[in-house]
Amino acid sequence: MLYPLRLWFGVREPVGQLAFALSGFGLAAFKYAIEAGLIWLMVGKVFLPQDFVNPLLTIRAQLLSGAPPWVGWVLFAWSLPFLWIAISMSVRRAADANLSPWFGLLVIVPLVNLVWMVAMCFVPRSAHAEWGPTDEIVRREGQAKDAVIAVGVSLVAGGVMLAVSIYLFESYGASLFVGTPLLMGLLASYVFNRHYPRGYAASTVLGLVAVGCAGVALLLFALEGIICIAMALPILAPLGLLGGLLGKMIADTTRRPVKELMCVALLLPGLAWIESRIAQSPEYEVLSTVEIDAPPEVVWRHVVEFPELPPPTEWYFRLGIACPQRARIVGEGVGAMRYCEFTTGTFVEPVTVWEPGRRLAFDVIEQPEPMFELTPYRHVHPPHLDGSLRSKRGEFRLIALPGGRTRLEGRTWYEIEMLPQSYWTLWSNDLIHRIHLRVLRHVKQQAEAGRQEKYYGSSNTLCVFTIA
Repeated sequence: MLYPLRLWFGVREPVGQLAFALSGFGLAAFKYAIEAGLIWLMVGKVFLPQDFVNPLLTIRAQLLSGAPPWVGWVLFAWSLPFLWIAISMSVRRAADANLSPWFGLLVIVPLVNLVWMVAMCFVPRSAHAEWGPTDEIVRREGQAKDAVIAVGVSLVAGGVMLAVSIYLFESYGASLFVGTPLLMGLLASYVFNRHYPRGYAASTVLGLVAVGCAGVALLLFALEGIICIAMALPILAPLGLLGGLLGKMIADTTRRPVKELMCVALLLPGLAWIESRIAQSPEYEVLSTVEIDAPPEVVWRHVVEFPELPPPTEWYFRLGIACPQRARIVGEGVGAMRYCEFTTGTFVEPVTVWEPGRRLAFDVIEQPEPMFELTPYRHVHPPHLDGSLRSKRGEFRLIALPGGRTRLEGRTWYEIEMLPQSYWTLWSNDLIHRIHLRVLRHVKQQAEAGRQEKYYGSSNTLCVFTIA
């Protein structure tokens, strides 16, 4: 019973062909079954096996449309132990075959990982396999100095990758948000343990420190704001820790040339270039609903016209997330133009469907930034604020319910160009949902208050459901 746990979560157990094959494909099937079952239970949609192995992981995010925001976060947390098992076992399997353990990191490269996993099921164990953690006495002399040097090396690597990915290839890809923090933690820990063995706890935490220092550097050099760094931390921090553990594990158990590690570092810019060429931007849908104690004809009047929204009290709006304020409309019916003002600027939305009492739909042809960055500097404008998150269209649907009540639905369709989309859509879906609720609840309040003003085509109309 303890052997599988040592195999999956330990660092000393060698990984042979059979253990690698059974664990890899068995755990993948188990993970798929749980995720497919949860998606079916929450939204009634089928998560197919080919969607599960989709390297961009966009289908799962699309299938979660309509599910409570917490479902996506549960699936994200659920995936982290499997990520560790995949990388750890792949590294040990490479070493068991007398290959460089750094080759094990291929398991995180889309498409290549499938070929790698299958191939390593057939490569036999080598009689010259190096894997075998030592029991050397941990040395603490010069530990602080080595830690500073190690973090410095990792920051250089992270800075180069940031410049190449964002400013050269204009790509916010998985190589940046997954590969880079993993490499930074791994580099820091490996350099830290290269000459003398250090403790596992110190080595693992050092990986997190390297990623944390990178976040502080981004803030100090006015490259990012606090909000964006905070949004990235749930994915960056675990990868930094994982990298720290891997670096310690490899430094203790093998004595491979440092040039092999340099080759791994040079692989990331190549992956960033590939991502910039093949990355897709599927359209995602966010649906929010409220039930209103008023008939559709009354609700409709407050959908197309209502007083200005009150100042926001929610902390995320107060910190700078785009918040709807007011709107005006020029014309009436299909072809009318809506100018919707958020705290960050104005959305321009031509009306495409006008069905009184049933449906109001519009496109988005211009939009402002999705947020104001929270920063100690006067102005910070990272490139991802310009179009990485694009609203395409939105709509209201009014559905009559028994007893003179109405279900009001609000939808937004949007695109996002940040990878992995399965992670970033957790944030975008939740924030758009909160924008929806701010407006829907206001409509509910106005409609249930019994206001019966006749619609004269006032300019105070609703904008909503769009975030840049």
